[in-house]
Amino acid sequence: MDVEQQILELIRKGEGLDLEFKACRNQLNRDVFETVCALLNRHGGTLLLGVQDNGIIQGIEPNAVAQIRKDFVTAINNPQKISPPTYLAVDEVTVDGKPLLRIYVPESSQVHRCNGRIYDRNEDGDLDITDHTAQVAQLYQRKQVTYSENMVFPHLGLDDLDHDLIARCRKIATLRWEDHPWQDLDDLELLASAQLYQTDLKTGKSGVTRAGILLLGKPLPLLRAVPHHRTDLILRKVNLDRYDDRDFVDVNLVESYERIMAFVHKHLPDPFYLEDTTSISIRDAIFREVASNILIHREYTNAFPAKLIIEYGQVRTENSSRPHGFGRLDPENFTPFPKNPVIARFFRQIGRADELGSGMRKMMKYSRAYGGADPELVEGDVFRMMIKVPEYGEQKAPETRQVPSKRPPGTQQVEAHVEAYVEAHVEAHVEAHDLSETERAILRACRSAPQGASALLNALGYKTRTGNFKMAMQRLEESFSLLEKTLPDSPRSKNQKYRLTAKGKKLLQELAK
Repeated sequence: MDVEQQILELIRKGEGLDLEFKACRNQLNRDVFETVCALLNRHGGTLLLGVQDNGIIQGIEPNAVAQIRKDFVTAINNPQKISPPTYLAVDEVTVDGKPLLRIYVPESSQVHRCNGRIYDRNEDGDLDITDHTAQVAQLYQRKQVTYSENMVFPHLGLDDLDHDLIARCRKIATLRWEDHPWQDLDDLELLASAQLYQTDLKTGKSGVTRAGILLLGKPLPLLRAVPHHRTDLILRKVNLDRYDDRDFVDVNLVESYERIMAFVHKHLPDPFYLEDTTSISIRDAIFREVASNILIHREYTNAFPAKLIIEYGQVRTENSSRPHGFGRLDPENFTPFPKNPVIARFFRQIGRADELGSGMRKMMKYSRAYGGADPELVEGDVFRMMIKVPEYGEQKAPETRQVPSKRPPGTQQVEAHVEAYVEAHVEAHVEAHDLSETERAILRACRSAPQGASALLNALGYKTRTGNFKMAMQRLEESFSLLEKTLPDSPRSKNQKYRLTAKGKKLLQELAK
């Protein structure tokens, strides 16, 4: 079913608990944001702009579409209008030749206000329940019971969080949005704004939430609060009984994301791909969504460890879930449901995730080009994904018996030349988006002069050589040839430093643009 047919089906259903029409001929209706607030507070739903209450499709005036879209996005990001602010994707669609705007509003784990008032949703529309104490209390209680990410740990405070990481996240967010509200907030205000520091209504005590310690926690406090938190990254192609490579990731979610992507970069190919006239990494587009899905949509009260397993020709993932259905999902028709909205919203602020649903659409778009098949998604108490991946010149699958054959003279020399060409070709297409934030920070630290390992660790805010740091250095030096040792003949020298190669300097100039 194409998008137009989906919209027509929705309109035939008529307005209800999870569907609302707004005319918005040439400007936003005044009550649009009350509806957004109500949907956030209840069970989410879809908002269609350009449709009258009776289901007649009048459309939005073509010259007003861009301004209405801009006004909507600006308002929902404004805490004076919607508090706490939210971030919603707005899709422009054409139905019967008329432009409409479709907005999917997910259920939130927070209680939202519009212009200082609390709205809830029923079959008849949006209700202002601000002055109904019992209904407001029930709404808060339902949110805290339903979403385990909101659990408050009164014994946890700012000292249990990584201050350097908070500063880095603030910087990333403000670079992405010039007037981002985090820019002028101190650490505690930022945590409160992101709903990572809350007050437990039952006890009256305040503290860092489960989402807060998971996203930004130092290692020891994190493992004390969520002792079973772990993501297993496994490469299993040759040694099927055990593994060929493995990484146990039990750090906070921001650094976990970087470790997952580094493991993917290390073990999965990144074929050259042109979208229009632009070269993009479809591997990263796919596995960016996979990594964020593993971390964002996990049920963290469950001790089942998440897994990402790279096998011959495919990648499998598993993570515990709070299912809203069971069985294989149809990516064309399924409705995305946020398992941890606070964690998801934080990831979007720092560019680690797309708007709800849009990342999945990208994964579907590129998977066939990457591995030759659509991904398989199976929902249940354990959510599973299987993504087909290409195998270029690697060993045969273990179950395939290789039959020796006579090789023409000169074959090895030809293969060597081809391999050298391929490596040079791949290196030539390394771009800024191929690098993790850690790798970019290392390059910037080496901008003015060669730096030793201690200086680089200090620049990153690391006390020791973490697995993430080692992986980043290996990729920058060996995979991408962006860094080189100043003492290549004495690799373990205490005076060893790292400097930018010509290629590294060129890429750093691109990062500065």
